[in-house]
Amino acid sequence: MNSLVLMAEIFSEPELRHTADNQNAIASFLVQFSAQRSEEPPYRLRVTGWNTLAETIMAQYHRGDQVIIEGRLQINTIEKNGAKEKRTELVAQRIHSIHSLGKADLAAPTASDLVMGAPEPQADFDNIPF
Repeated sequence: MNSLVLMAEIFSEPELRHTADNQNAIASFLVQFSAQRSEEPPYRLRVTGWNTLAETIMAQYHRGDQVIIEGRLQINTIEKNGAKEKRTELVAQRIHSIHSLGKADLAAPTASDLVMGAPEPQADFDNIPF
């Protein structure tokens, strides 16, 4: 099973594009999260959201936001300057905002909240849905 839950900071402002046939919206951005050793720089990973989630990302998320992302890892092989290169990205299925690292301020929206853009309910760490 390919499933990942990642807590990270949005490092780059989300960008929106569409497929060639203009049928699907795609939002992508970089996140960063701490390395295992304090002397190492933070890790960065591209995150991609499709269709309704892409629209939600563009409307609600910005550089500097702390988020929890649920999704799956995908490795793509691209050709760059005549050489093949592998790139890893996280294809998001849900995104949860973290307004504060305080226990009372963790927002844990349901899937319908993310799709509809409804205000996020407040929850504590013991009630995270994953």
